[in-house]
Amino acid sequence: MIKKVITLILSLIVLVYLIFYGNIFEFELNKFQMSVFKDSVIIYLFLTGSCFLVGEISRNYSQVDKVWSIAPIIYVWFFTYHSDYNLRMILMSILVTIWGIRLTYNFSRKSGYSIYFWKGEEDYRWKILKERVPIFNIKIVWSIFNLLFICLYQMGLIFLFSLPILAAWQGEGSAINVYDIIIAILMLSFIITESIADKQQFEFQFNKYKKIDNNETLTGDFKRGFISKGLWSISRHPNFISEQLIWVTFYLFSISATGIYLNWSIIGCVLLIILFYNSANYTESISEKKYPDYKQYKKKVSMFLGVKKMNWEEN
Repeated sequence: MIKKVITLILSLIVLVYLIFYGNIFEFELNKFQMSVFKDSVIIYLFLTGSCFLVGEISRNYSQVDKVWSIAPIIYVWFFTYHSDYNLRMILMSILVTIWGIRLTYNFSRKSGYSIYFWKGEEDYRWKILKERVPIFNIKIVWSIFNLLFICLYQMGLIFLFSLPILAAWQGEGSAINVYDIIIAILMLSFIITESIADKQQFEFQFNKYKKIDNNETLTGDFKRGFISKGLWSISRHPNFISEQLIWVTFYLFSISATGIYLNWSIIGCVLLIILFYNSANYTESISEKKYPDYKQYKKKVSMFLGVKKMNWEEN
């Protein structure tokens, strides 16, 4: 696990260096755009520092989770405002706002937020990580992990996958067109798919624990402990793949604006895919130990994309 974390952090550093200093892609902003970009970096550092300090003081290390769905809204409207409300950027910002409101609601109904902003449900994986890697129980080691990975890395990733809007600003001379409308419809469809997946998961968990509390006999997925119906019958992580596709689609706006198919703002998509792949593997390693049937589920249903290959036998 430590090796994976180090690899993720190094991948961020290397890719950022190659993009912004390696002259692989054209990162050419005019003087005003560069000034606004530098100001956006200050916002990123402020949010990162706030998450770190609140996490360290409260001992709740899911502060980044609380702003995951909010920070991109701040970034996109910040750039849109300074662009004097470029039409394409307005469209992009509206879509990100829809995504953010929906995801914030989903996080809220899972008790992610509290009236005391520093509290709320903490990611259960942090506790398990400490159990698996004893060195993380040393306070200074965990604080370094919190700073470098939970805060700097994850907040940096959020910042980077929001930056196609800056690339779109570079192509402000290109008028909004039919391709932008198609891209917007695609992005909205993936937001809807993610919403359906989260709804199915939430309702399953709610009903499972309700049955357990009422001492009801558990059958099917409730007995197995995990959902395998609906979108979860064609992907083990339909919410994860939807999230990735949302931001890959968001990147397409930069292509529509600049005409450059592979531009510097793709870095956020690449890093997001790498993070979600590792996150899915770690989550599944937990599920395999918790649910005996999960290994069989893995054999029959693809991690991200695939076709339904099985029908679970009702027990």
